[in-house]
Amino acid sequence: MDVLELKRKAERYGQGHLFRFFDSLSPAGRENLLRQVVSLDFDMVGRLAGEFMRGANPAEPAEEIEEADIIRLPRTEEDMQRDRKARAVGEEALRAGRAAVFLVAGGQGTRLGFDGPKGEFEIGPVTKRSLFRIHAEKIAAIRRRYRCALPWGIMTSEANDARTRKYFENNGFFGLPADSVRFCVQESLPAVDFHGRIVLDAPDHIHMSPNGHGGSLKAMYASGILEWFASLGADTIYYFQVDNVLLRIADPTFIGHHILGGADMSLKVLAKKDPYEKVGVYALKGGKPAVIEYSDLPAKLAEARNPDGSLKYWAGSIAIHLLDASFVRRLNESGFALPYHKAEKAVPFVDDTGRTVKPREKNALKFETFVFDALPLARRVICVETRRWDDFSPVKNATGLDSVETARRDMIELYSRWLEAAGAKIPRDESGRAINPVEISPLISLEGENLEPWRGREIGPMTVI
Repeated sequence: MDVLELKRKAERYGQGHLFRFFDSLSPAGRENLLRQVVSLDFDMVGRLAGEFMRGANPAEPAEEIEEADIIRLPRTEEDMQRDRKARAVGEEALRAGRAAVFLVAGGQGTRLGFDGPKGEFEIGPVTKRSLFRIHAEKIAAIRRRYRCALPWGIMTSEANDARTRKYFENNGFFGLPADSVRFCVQESLPAVDFHGRIVLDAPDHIHMSPNGHGGSLKAMYASGILEWFASLGADTIYYFQVDNVLLRIADPTFIGHHILGGADMSLKVLAKKDPYEKVGVYALKGGKPAVIEYSDLPAKLAEARNPDGSLKYWAGSIAIHLLDASFVRRLNESGFALPYHKAEKAVPFVDDTGRTVKPREKNALKFETFVFDALPLARRVICVETRRWDDFSPVKNATGLDSVETARRDMIELYSRWLEAAGAKIPRDESGRAINPVEISPLISLEGENLEPWRGREIGPMTVI
């Protein structure tokens, strides 16, 4: 690396301060800093910092929105026929090898009190299966059922990439062929202070942060995973996030609606629990499909009701999408198309003496992208309603809402309903909740099938199937 040229380049962009401690650094410290500086896109950082210092931000409150078309849960025989047709189309697509899956797994388990990638967290209510294992077993079961390749792409982050890869290797890829799983690393961007200067959080280190879940679409393309999918004949990509324990991976009915609708991008939604549940709302904004963040939805819209008392804007997005491969390609070919949003944060920085300071107040901007910002860019969007107990229970917190406790409870309730439908006896308390922890491997049952041997049997404590 030409140090002098890098210094001059940084100075041209008003970032010469990145080298202010360089002469006093150790050889390892110099190498560390230079490696980061070489990777910086100074043009993009300058443009983003300039836009946001001028007050531009794509995350503007939604003052005027309209209800969007949504394929609702089946209520009539006609609706059920519609869904049966969609499932048949989706199953045929799976058998034909048209589907791939892409997992966003860049997060750490810090909020869970866990030191490591969130996907390693052991969530199984009886067996303590990890999130990664549960997803892997679902994928294995789908491959077996439809005799398909179903290639699996996984986006990690700089913080957890090496450990995630090692975890898969140490666990034999959970029985999947190693060459059927590929990893890519999410791009990181530097934080800038309110004057547009890139933040050093140590004399030899730039403060970097992941570019948001929208960066998954960039990483999928830049890493070659998208072309790998295409080489295997997969043109329909199921996108999901690591912390949702219930989701139905590669749900054939969802795939069928996506294909029948000729969609570039599709999403699943569910009925919000209340006006202020912290999920984005699917609606039309400026006549185009969009997900409006709960923090950007004015109270008068969040609380708006229909004549029957139901929420007008009820459709909460749960970060489950289908993407046409050609659409992902189009979003990247002429430069990444998604807008960047700013987040004001308290970011550690070095003072003039080289000491790291941890501020209490917000002092810098971080930049991120949202995957749902691709929706307005799509030529056609399909939205499908799902049931919460079938598809959504995220593990975000150690306790309370969307926690380890609620996720395990939801898993037990799902498995108990399956067993009851098969004729098993489930002891329940006065509130109707299943008393005994039970866990069913996806390798045994994906949707409640194959449980006939339990007909007439009472489910005891800590049952594993």
